[in-house]
Formats: sequence, C-alpha cells, structure tokens
Amino acid sequence: MNDRIVQALYKTFVARGFATLRFNFRGVGRSQGSFDNGIGELSDAAAALDWVQSIHPEAQTTWIAGFSFGGLIGMQLLMRRPEIRGFITINPPANMYDFSFLAPCPASGIIVQAAQDTVVTPNAVQKLVDKLRTQKHITIHHDEIARANHFFENEIDDMMHSVDNYLDMRLSPDSPIK
Repeated sequence: MNDRIVQALYKTFVARGFATLRFNFRGVGRSQGSFDNGIGELSDAAAALDWVQSIHPEAQTTWIAGFSFGGLIGMQLLMRRPEIRGFITINPPANMYDFSFLAPCPASGIIVQAAQDTVVTPNAVQKLVDKLRTQKHITIHHDEIARANHFFENEIDDMMHSVDNYLDMRLSPDSPIK
C-alpha cells in the first residue's frame, strides 16, 4: 500500500470524492499471514470491500484499482461483486496468471501497460485486452506508456495522466459508458 503507484491511484480517487481504501495483502509490509498465491488475497480484498461498504453505505458506485498482482486480485473481485462498476488495472500479470475467468467481464475499465515492462510483458497484456474487447456490453480502454518500466520509475506522471483522463471521461455526466 506504500508503493508509489498505489499511492497515486489512492490520491486520485480521494481527490474525486470517493471513499477510498488502500491496503496490503497478507504477508506484505506489516500485514499478518503469508502469500497465498491469490486465494487468501482475494478473501482479503473482499473483506476490505465489505468493510468500506459498511462504513459508507451511501456510496453510489464501486470501483477497483490494482497494480500488477493487485490488478489480478482486483479483476477476480470484479467477477464476484456485481456492484463494481469500473476498474483500473496497471500492468496486470497476464503472462503469469490465467485471466480466462474474465468471461464475461461485467464492467468497463482501463488497462495501463508499461511498454518497457520486463516483468509483465506488453504482448501478453495486449492479448488480454484483445480478448476482453470481443465481449459485448463493456468497453476496454488500453493505454501503453512508451518509456515506462514495470514500476513507472520516470513515467508515473504519464501513467496518472492516462488514469485521470479515463476517470474524467467515465465520471462525466454525459459519458457514453455507464
């Protein structure tokens, strides 16, 4: 939760008035437990969402955002929670995990990929985007940040520009995507 990308995503949602939570998965930072290859982490994400919704029952919409492995878990949560209306996924590990569970994907969103990523290959992410774009009733935006590596070391401003432009479009009252 202290990663620069996670912090930047958190700040943009807070600035837009969302009730926002960022958290560490089990075994990360000071969190208890140990890595559970996605099973326990999905449970963690669901519990976190339940908690936020109990504190803010007035919330009109729910969005998820995740970076790398967190993007995988966010997309799995998206499939289990019909109240999620949008997603932002940064460098989803499509070359390491099977994303076929996203059929059909229930919400529109954006996938941002670092073109110079050696951890999550841009080609694998492009295949995921192409597959998602064949589905009806959703729109998948895809931005690739040309000079960025996996952690967007010198390109975080470009990444957040992409995210903010997408949120501006989606949150606009006349957005074609609901």
